[in-house]
Amino acid sequence: MTATIKNIITGYFPDVWPVIIIITVISCSLRIAYLIKYNQKFCFYKELAMLLFILYVMCLFEIVTIQDQNYGLSNFVPFREIFRYEMGSRLFVKNIIGNILLFLPYGYFAADYLKSKKMWPICFLTMLVSLTIEIVQLNIGRTFDIDDVILNTCGGIFGYVLYRLMEKIKTKLPRVFKTDGFINFVVIATLIFVIIYLFDWHIMEWLNP
Repeated sequence: MTATIKNIITGYFPDVWPVIIIITVISCSLRIAYLIKYNQKFCFYKELAMLLFILYVMCLFEIVTIQDQNYGLSNFVPFREIFRYEMGSRLFVKNIIGNILLFLPYGYFAADYLKSKKMWPICFLTMLVSLTIEIVQLNIGRTFDIDDVILNTCGGIFGYVLYRLMEKIKTKLPRVFKTDGFINFVVIATLIFVIIYLFDWHIMEWLNP
């Protein structure tokens, strides 16, 4: 299942890499110019978090409006599509696990931005965004699926839970582990590991087909 999830994630990269590069250059150049102009401190992990959220939103737009294919009829019956897939199958991972993972970052970022200690605001915001996406898809020749809203909302909730878990872990860490320098080191190391794990050496193959 892990390999399948990895393939699903990397499978989107050939189509979204132009968006990633363009938005990264625009955001980073403007942000760096702002920091220099106002002589503000640069903190890698905080700047990376803002960039990742911008990239996440743009890639989400790309996935749900351009890449998503109309492969059936709209579904307005809760849980009908969820129970249609065999547990552990590729379609189950892509349509069930994939829809949950798709909104996990949103739940985490929303909880971090609001510093929310309650789940219901994150649940409501995730449901609102997911429902908006499904309504838009219905009006651009794709399908509406109420199960996607349910799964996306679950993903947002998992993102909130992950945020709360990380906050609890941070409170128990020694002070040295809370410094910007240490956090930057951990974030950079994690970023390198994730990139190597997900993409191996395939990036150059995608850029040079």
